[in-house]
Amino acid sequence: MQVHAPSATLLRRLSSLVYESLIVVALLLLAGLAFLLPLYLATGRDASAGWPLWLFRGWVLAVLGLYFGWFWTRGGQTLPMRTWRLRLVAADGAPVGRGRALCRYLLAWPSVLAVGAGLAWALVDRDRQFLHDRLAGTRLVLVEG
Repeated sequence: MQVHAPSATLLRRLSSLVYESLIVVALLLLAGLAFLLPLYLATGRDASAGWPLWLFRGWVLAVLGLYFGWFWTRGGQTLPMRTWRLRLVAADGAPVGRGRALCRYLLAWPSVLAVGAGLAWALVDRDRQFLHDRLAGTRLVLVEG
């Protein structure tokens, strides 16, 4: 891996994010079915209110955390990142460990949910990094070739 790989362009990172959202939707459909079907069969309830709703939200956070954490710590690339030739690395170019991956994952939620303010941060950041990358000490780099 290149220690001083060039940072990926904002357009490339946003394009990868759109592709990633398609994968995440498919993953959440499967994870939702795996959660909701047994819940309904066991209790006759859905997850629209009360404790099932909170349990379902925790399930979604855990499934997505495992998905991203697995790929970020094993090569630094999800399938969309591989397609768009992006790799997540630590700010110094080293591979991302579990702690840093978890930090980035948790920081990405408010970054995206605050009407994308953490993504828009890249417009003013000196290295054009998203806010959650800046705070987590990570960056998305372009993979050559």
